[in-house]
Amino acid sequence: MQTEDGQIIYQCLNGDPAMFGVLVDKYREGIYALAYSKIGNFHDAQDITQEAFIKAFRKLRTLRHWETFALWLSTIANNLCKDFIRARSKRPDRDFVEDQSPDLVDNTSIDSYHNDLVHKSLQEALNSLPEIYRQVITLHYLSGYKSMDIAKLLGVSLRTVTERLRIGRERLKEEMITMIGETFKEQRLSAGFTFRIVEIVKQIKIQPVPTTKGLPWGLSLATGIIIAVLSLNPYIPQLDQFGTISGAPLLSESKVLKVGEIPVDVVKVSNVPILSSKVDKGKGGEPKQPDMQDALFMAPQKEGGEWVEKADMPTARGNISSSACVVNGKIYIMGGADGVRATPEVEEYDPKTDKWAKKRDMPSPRASLATSVVNGKIYVIGGWNGGILATVEEYDPERDIWIKKADMPTPRQFLSTSVVNGKIYAMGGFIAGMIATPIVEEYDPVNNKWIRKADMPNRRAHFASASLNGKIYIFGGGTELNFDFMVIEYDPVKDIWEDKCNMEQVSGALSACALDGKIYILGGMDTPNHCTPTVEEYDPIKNIWKKMSDRQVERADFSTAVFNGKIYAIGGWKPISIPLSSVEEYTPEGWQSAVSPQNKLPRTWGNIKSR
Repeated sequence: MQTEDGQIIYQCLNGDPAMFGVLVDKYREGIYALAYSKIGNFHDAQDITQEAFIKAFRKLRTLRHWETFALWLSTIANNLCKDFIRARSKRPDRDFVEDQSPDLVDNTSIDSYHNDLVHKSLQEALNSLPEIYRQVITLHYLSGYKSMDIAKLLGVSLRTVTERLRIGRERLKEEMITMIGETFKEQRLSAGFTFRIVEIVKQIKIQPVPTTKGLPWGLSLATGIIIAVLSLNPYIPQLDQFGTISGAPLLSESKVLKVGEIPVDVVKVSNVPILSSKVDKGKGGEPKQPDMQDALFMAPQKEGGEWVEKADMPTARGNISSSACVVNGKIYIMGGADGVRATPEVEEYDPKTDKWAKKRDMPSPRASLATSVVNGKIYVIGGWNGGILATVEEYDPERDIWIKKADMPTPRQFLSTSVVNGKIYAMGGFIAGMIATPIVEEYDPVNNKWIRKADMPNRRAHFASASLNGKIYIFGGGTELNFDFMVIEYDPVKDIWEDKCNMEQVSGALSACALDGKIYILGGMDTPNHCTPTVEEYDPIKNIWKKMSDRQVERADFSTAVFNGKIYAIGGWKPISIPLSSVEEYTPEGWQSAVSPQNKLPRTWGNIKSR
């Protein structure tokens, strides 16, 4: 029997820090292996593993969704590894034999020398692998994790882990695989590792969760919810379901469970379904599901700005472009999926009058598309309609007509586009076989031509992009339904990519828009089974983030647009497979202090062009 992470976290936050040892036992080998795959030194990897758990305990109250603890913990470890590598690169290399004491060299035992050679050969073999394969090989052999455990820790699919393990093994010689297995067995963490961390966290004071009075629906603190499995639109093959949104379990009898090094009290749970009639209704009648973890146990959200509901879009739909198009003060929503099919619908919204108007349909119905505006024309690019499309069509809002343009070289869906200096940059997305791609292609509307540019550093789809000050910024997304925190910046003039400060939360199927020198990131999914209303503001100059006022409606694969200093969130999906018509208007006022930036080691990809 295994304890649920949420139960352990709840007890840690309510005065029982020793329970954190259960989480340490559960994930320590995986985090240790993850650190070693990046650092290449067992001693340093152990130090980073300990630091990751201590840091996670200190920040435990900031974790919004307890079911994502493993992925959140691995992200903390990843960031610590990056900090370590950066610090190591700045200090003198003290590992050369020439710099060591002669007596030390003379006294080095034959066994120690042999072990050093083995470790060096091991590291050389692992370093010969790309990081994605080195990571899973190390996790499998050093931590002893099964493929499913690795998938959970890395936030990727089981199929992805299995494939990476297969390729990684194929690229290593058989005798090297044997050596890796034997060496890693000798380097496992010591038996006292968990006890040492527990003793440390016992000395750390964290604020207990608040007691909540007057709970909705007449529930007490002992009650909770399990909301049934929510499925996404079956029309989209790779997004066949959101999964399950878990609520707070009903605490009942407890028992002593031996987990890893230490015996702990754990609770058995009962699940109380919530009556649908008791769920609040959003505009248009969509059920507004509660997040019981946030409602019962988490701190109130910081507020900044104001959200107001506006007139619903006539046609409810999701899988629309993450960036809506604004021309002459009107907002245009193109295509998408209405829950049954890809649609050619084009609807125009006037923010001044809060009214919608029907416009001429697209020639090619499609969903999962991208749109951009250049010189008052709207360009609809790629998407899906029974197959992945390369189709590009130009819409003239003044004349309400469509013109076919040159196809994009690489057919894609769930891509993103941004405009810099009159050129459209089509980035990432899913290609045939539902494989995320790093491809970037530049379209010149004047010459109606496409050219290839430097690839993104990582394959990704379901991300958001926004252009500001001549640069393009990419936020979140990932492969399949495995989202990440990453933020990268593209310089179209130099044709290079650079890492920026990570988002605070994993996010995919999100949206981004630029306003007054800042970029606003809105919602999407923070896990494959949970939509989030989170809004964050990114300052590209200072490379920092601020938490803003959450949206009222949780949605994914929706559009945002900026007009007259306001942001509009339009359409999208809401579980269960509900295409949304709702529209929200956000005025970004009352900003609060910035969260701590996760500064990153700058890296660049692509070619630096001569001016």
